[in-house]
Amino acid sequence: MSERRTTPNTASGAPEARPLVLSLRPRFAEAILDGSKTVELRRTRLQAPAGTRLVLYAASPVMAVVGVATLEAVESASPNQIWRRHRLAVGLERREFDAYFADAQRATALIISSPQRLAEPPDLATMRAETGFRPPQSYRYLTPVDPQVLHLVAAS
Repeated sequence: MSERRTTPNTASGAPEARPLVLSLRPRFAEAILDGSKTVELRRTRLQAPAGTRLVLYAASPVMAVVGVATLEAVESASPNQIWRRHRLAVGLERREFDAYFADAQRATALIISSPQRLAEPPDLATMRAETGFRPPQSYRYLTPVDPQVLHLVAAS
């Protein structure tokens, strides 16, 4: 059975959309920013409401926050169901997809929209100097102790 979460943020008790810092391989960050990749995959389940702001961190060798986007929905289903629905939007060949989800019972698809490239990407060295920032392995919510530049990026 597939689950799709598209709950909008409202004042009526829906969860607040705290920004997420999403770590990506540089090739996937670039594909999201150029619009050719609209679905990001994760082996772990993510629960965030539609409208959540995504801060896109490109891992090594880039090591910088390269853009922002909006989370439209989160789907959780078997890897085969996710592949059938989103294969044209994931930016992977089938063999890469199968290798990533080997032995996984569930796959999570983050449906992404409205990517925006940053003109001046804040790099990891600068953010570490400011607050000791450590990028997440996969994703995490933005916290009050994160560098101010991340909060400004998320609000843009």
